[in-house]
Amino acid sequence: MTERQGPAVFDVEGRIVAITGAAIGIGAAAARTFAEAGARVFLIDIDDTRGETVADGVGTYLHCDVTDAAQVERTFARIADAAGGLDVLINNAGGFWRQSGVGETTEGDWDHIIDLNLKSVFLCSQAAVPMLLDSAAGRIINVGSLAGQTTMYRSAPAYAAAKAGVHALTRVFAYELAPQGVTANALAPSAVLTDRILEVRDEAEREQTARSIPLGRYGSPQDIANVFLFLASDASAYVTGQTLAANGGRFMI
Repeated sequence: MTERQGPAVFDVEGRIVAITGAAIGIGAAAARTFAEAGARVFLIDIDDTRGETVADGVGTYLHCDVTDAAQVERTFARIADAAGGLDVLINNAGGFWRQSGVGETTEGDWDHIIDLNLKSVFLCSQAAVPMLLDSAAGRIINVGSLAGQTTMYRSAPAYAAAKAGVHALTRVFAYELAPQGVTANALAPSAVLTDRILEVRDEAEREQTARSIPLGRYGSPQDIANVFLFLASDASAYVTGQTLAANGGRFMI
């Protein structure tokens, strides 16, 4: 059976899209995918070297620490000035860099992971909402995780808690913004083969994980970017407040 790896076909032509954590992995794949589909893309990250490289021919790179309210406010003001509005916000920034248990988690680890994975979603969404309300197709797309839905593998306590918070916050956004026509949904990936996963899990762990997935493989950043396209398009106009699983069948509800 041939696996489809190219971008799915959903119409986002002319839409203005902001993507956090866009310098690498899923964010970079999403930026390229939306640009190829005709969207105007703003790539938000703190990794200037890789961010500017990805942005070349794709969109506009903006340096921003998404855990800092003042920087977030300035960044979205720049988007408003440059593009006159915003149609789609993809809160993708996040992650963790060391598998750990409760006893190994320091206060600093906890604060940093919660800020990057959860606080950033709140700050960026809060800054983007005024523009999304003026859009004919306002979309908030948050990246959660299987780690925020169930505990079936080792990750990090703060990461699991933060991603569960992302799913809950998504529902709050959806409930509050639905009367104004803005949708909010989360995507819960699992086992996506990014540079971070290569750092966090060794080859034996990755092979064991792949065997546990009914589709028999890790996901690719492109697999996730394709779902973003659906959620950003008119095809998803009646979908809001949901957490969509993209996990190869690893966890089924």
